[in-house]
Amino acid sequence: MLQRDIIDLLNEKADFYNNISFIDNDPIQIPHRFDTKQDIEIAGFLSASIAWGNRKAIIKNADLMMELMGNSPYDFVLNFKNSDLEKFPDKAAHRTFHMEDFKYFLKQFQRIYREHHSLEDLFLLKNDETNFYHSIERFRNEFLKEEHRAHKHVSSPYKNSASKRIMMFLRWMVRDDNRGVDFGIWKNINQAYLSIPLDVHTANISRKLNLVTRKQNDWKTLEELDLVLRQLNTKDPAVYDYALFGLGISKEFE
Repeated sequence: MLQRDIIDLLNEKADFYNNISFIDNDPIQIPHRFDTKQDIEIAGFLSASIAWGNRKAIIKNADLMMELMGNSPYDFVLNFKNSDLEKFPDKAAHRTFHMEDFKYFLKQFQRIYREHHSLEDLFLLKNDETNFYHSIERFRNEFLKEEHRAHKHVSSPYKNSASKRIMMFLRWMVRDDNRGVDFGIWKNINQAYLSIPLDVHTANISRKLNLVTRKQNDWKTLEELDLVLRQLNTKDPAVYDYALFGLGISKEFE
């Protein structure tokens, strides 16, 4: 059982960091430039897909991808031709996410949006599922149709990955608390089933607070963390991403 002071700390920090000012220095600012659901989805997925390393570099490179799509992601996805992609610069989109990976993603988006109104369709939970273990894998199977090097940029829970970047994207799309950070535009997925985006920082803070015991930053550790956070807030466990992230950047536990 968690100590009362730890629970209070998590609730306090979640409340403190979950506000509109969070957007200013976070990659979520990229999809916040748009109003249309599909624009938000595409901008969000691309931004989350390159969300590792320096946040300023992530935002800069996500901004470049938006510019290459004429700052109209959905319209571009529906209407681009291969000749349009050939005009893209011959440079990395973000670190190991190459321009070829970006083009591959765009081709998959085009195919999917011609068949589906929203990416939400590909992430829906089934039957008695209470997390995204199978959902993410179903999405991968639909999104990654032909073999390509870009596959490594869409992680797999079946390979025990915590799928941090996809979890970040899901939090953005699903969480709905009227605080102005997350979008809450996906209404057919219950936010009670979200997990936090587990990376080295949030995992280390989780261990220091005795929320998890496992040493690996993988799916099994994410499930261990789920058990704790879903007891603290049964309706919105992913809100504690703000607390763990905030404690990490504030360096209170170093």
